[in-house]
Amino acid sequence: MSKLKIYRSTKNILNIHERKLPIPADLAVRIIDSLASEEDHLWPHECWPAMILDRGLEIGSRGGHSKIRYCVTEYIPGKRVTFEFEPMEQLHSFIGRHFFEVLDRPTHIILRHTIDAEINPRDWIYWKIFIEQIHDAVIEDAFDKAERFAGLSNPHTTHWSFYVRLLRWIRARQRAQKHSS
Repeated sequence: MSKLKIYRSTKNILNIHERKLPIPADLAVRIIDSLASEEDHLWPHECWPAMILDRGLEIGSRGGHSKIRYCVTEYIPGKRVTFEFEPMEQLHSFIGRHFFEVLDRPTHIILRHTIDAEINPRDWIYWKIFIEQIHDAVIEDAFDKAERFAGLSNPHTTHWSFYVRLLRWIRARQRAQKHSS
């Protein structure tokens, strides 16, 4: 009797970050609705590649950050913005979406970012090794920025892991070599 080997053709990625903010919903609206604008109070473009959308925050707008490409497919002002991933150079099989949303609670809001995607096993390994920890650091920095904008008395300050700092250093060296060539 031979063993049957089963290989999945895709892997799932479900990556969720949440931050509880003791702020009113109207302030949260100003945070999420500023995304990808000149007065962005959420995306941490000060230390990461900026989120750029060709027509701003509206359905059908295309853009991304760094090599990550997406299109706005849903925008509910003050509540939610959803981006569908588009074909990318590094992650050929990445099919899915990511979104920011504000969940209103009686005494606070929850700011949430979710990636919900399917990916082939090769690209899943690339995600795990080169992207996931960088992504996590970017989103935590975004939440830190939202806290600072909201004026919280003790905002979080995310500290990047050694691995994140190493990947950033490698990427900076690659860019420098590319520009010097």
